[in-house]
Parts: sequence; C-alpha cells; structure tokens
Amino acid sequence: MGKLKIIPFEDRYRQDFTTLNRAWLESFGLLEDADEKHLNFPRESIIERGGQIFLAVEDGAVVGTCAAIHGDGPAVEIAKLVTAPWARRRGIGRLLAQTVIDYARSIGAKKVVLVSNTKLKSALGLYASMGFVHRPLPVDPGYASADVYMELELPASSAGEIPDRTF
Repeated sequence: MGKLKIIPFEDRYRQDFTTLNRAWLESFGLLEDADEKHLNFPRESIIERGGQIFLAVEDGAVVGTCAAIHGDGPAVEIAKLVTAPWARRRGIGRLLAQTVIDYARSIGAKKVVLVSNTKLKSALGLYASMGFVHRPLPVDPGYASADVYMELELPASSAGEIPDRTF
C-alpha cells in the first residue's frame, strides 16, 4: 500500500473517472442517460459549471472518485462517489465524501445534498454516519432510479481552504 492522495480532477484521469463510475452503476443496474453527461464529459458537465471532482490516487492509480456538483441555490450535490473494489474498506469513500463537504464549506455552501438509491446500502450508511439526514425526494431528482434524498446542513462559517489530503 502506497501513499494515498486526494487530488482535484486532472484530464489525464478522465477515463479512470468514467470506468470506475460506469462499473458500479452497471453492477447495480443503475446506469441511465442522466449519468452519461458526467461520465463522458466530466470537465464540461461538472467542473466548468463551477463544481469539482476529487480523485483518490495511490501509486499513480485512481482508486476512488467523488464529485461536487453545483446546483441551484446555496447547495452542493455530492455525486459519483466510488471506490475501486480492491481498495474498499479502507476509509477512502469517507475521505472523498469529507473532501466534498470541506469543498462545499470552502465556497460558502449552506448544505450538501445527494440523491441515491436504496440498493446502495453501504453508501447510505456512510452518508448517515457523516450526518446526512433523509428528506422527501424532490419532484424531479434528476435520475429515474433515485428513490433517496439526503441533506447535510453546513454550519455558518467563513469560506476557506480545503485541507491537504495526503496520507
């Protein structure tokens, strides 16, 4: 096991972002057209719209991803959280999710939101353990398969830097 770093998206890792996310979405039968724009054009659909993608990189290999997508209003959506199967159960998903929360706080967001599916029990457990609470599903959650909506209210604080994530 080498040194793990959480880094902002770099174009050279675009295929890793796509491959890791496509694999888990397909394995749960959740891949849909709404995912394709993010998987095929992550820079255009997430970063150039004011969001960010974070990558967990170990020994030069991407072992996890998580996106912060800007929505309407003072919220950031956490999305596309995945850890490679061989790297699970090491806390990488939690580190990525916390990085998105820290990012949201650093840009002055009031809350972090997510849509998910009840099939994703491990992810939902992670979110709940981090303080996310279930709320009613929006009328149009953006995904046909979405049947869960959760929010994490961020306490008022000054915007700042995202902590370094080298382990």
